[in-house]
Amino acid sequence: MKKTTHPFPFSIVPANDDEKFMLLALKEAWKAFCADEVPVGAVLVRNGEVISRGYNQVEMLSDATAHAEMLCITAGEAAMENWRLLGTTLYCTIEPCSMCAGAMLLTRISRLVWGAPDLRHGANGSWVDLFQTAHPTHSIEIKSGVLNDFASTLMRDFFQLRRQQKEKLNGK
Repeated sequence: MKKTTHPFPFSIVPANDDEKFMLLALKEAWKAFCADEVPVGAVLVRNGEVISRGYNQVEMLSDATAHAEMLCITAGEAAMENWRLLGTTLYCTIEPCSMCAGAMLLTRISRLVWGAPDLRHGANGSWVDLFQTAHPTHSIEIKSGVLNDFASTLMRDFFQLRRQQKEKLNGK
């Protein structure tokens, strides 16, 4: 994909910590966009400090599990030297899929903050809701819709650009 400059508001002033850390996740999503990956980013925070970051690398690694959230969780486990991520908040630009939601439950992430819904794969109510039923060992506090417009715009623009490139290749 042709690298482009996106009119993305990385310079907006966040109104609170959730927006502050979501902006960092959006910067990760921008890295994915520039690498021709679906623009999803994630940041894991503990005690107000970022302990890991991730962006989609599915195409780059030829790995369907290389979602931003999964890479961020794995890096967070390494940083904390523990698979239990108690006391952490995961910021994701898009509603997590079922794979990522399951990993969040299994690693005991305390809080999830996500931006835009994922109508095709979202596991917090858009497609299914893995968090609705009480889990036998862990529950996650969830906040959705944080900087939704920015995350949605980035996704929309990415897929619009991808469609335009396919049309150009097909001579349309």
